Amino acid sequence: MLLRSSFNEAVLSVRVIEFGEDRKLLNSRDVTAEERIDTMRRDFVANVSHELKTPVTVLSGFVETLADDSFDLSSAQRARFLGMMAEQAKRMQRLVEDLLTLSALESDGSPPDEQPIDMRSFVERLAEEARALSAGRHTLETSIADDCRLLGSVKELHSALSNLVSNAVRYTPAGGSIGLAWRLEGGRGVFSVSDTGIGIEARHIPRLTERFYRVDSSRSRETGGTGLGLSIVKHVLQLHQARLEITSELGVGSVFSCVFGPERLLEPQAVAELS
Repeated sequence: MLLRSSFNEAVLSVRVIEFGEDRKLLNSRDVTAEERIDTMRRDFVANVSHELKTPVTVLSGFVETLADDSFDLSSAQRARFLGMMAEQAKRMQRLVEDLLTLSALESDGSPPDEQPIDMRSFVERLAEEARALSAGRHTLETSIADDCRLLGSVKELHSALSNLVSNAVRYTPAGGSIGLAWRLEGGRGVFSVSDTGIGIEARHIPRLTERFYRVDSSRSRETGGTGLGLSIVKHVLQLHQARLEITSELGVGSVFSCVFGPERLLEPQAVAELS
């Protein structure tokens, strides 16, 4: 028998074992962790199945239509169908790639190929990518207050931080502003992405890094998100002993900040020794 406590969310497994004539043994065990793992596993399978269901259904429908000779399709219709099929295939590909990335991050103990990263050029590279994605629809500014080298994996950090940048572009209406910044604060390095986008209600913020968690599922799918981006960001930062801080106001905008500890910041002498 399982007993659940709503006060502390504990789950206990309770067994009553009879022995002897008038004796009973009460055995209880805290199975909270096991229950949470089982719930996460069930939710994960359900979410992946849900994410794949729509593109698979769309692809199957179009394949049947194209294979049916009774449909007299014009060249324009055929091209339109093939384009929609390609888009759904890309959606599934993005999901599989994100799942593989997340799996690799969770199995690794430390980021591979650590090296000193010039944050000025790194932030400027992210800014150029943001401008290309925005295509002139937003005002984009950069602020690099301190020259510094950050010890980390270029590949993994670029994957994580570019995810924050692309989210800002996707969820900021045309005419809005996006800012990328790097600064030293209290001995720590802070990379932040700010925007004047749609914002996020406070009740959603604690769950944003959960797998497949979406504030608005229909809107997220329209922008091409897989629901795994911020989970990947969280895991990349954890491997770099860093954390993600989120502040947001609905209808005003959001700020996503990656805070790196002093052990990740390199002085010029340390950079020379690593070279």
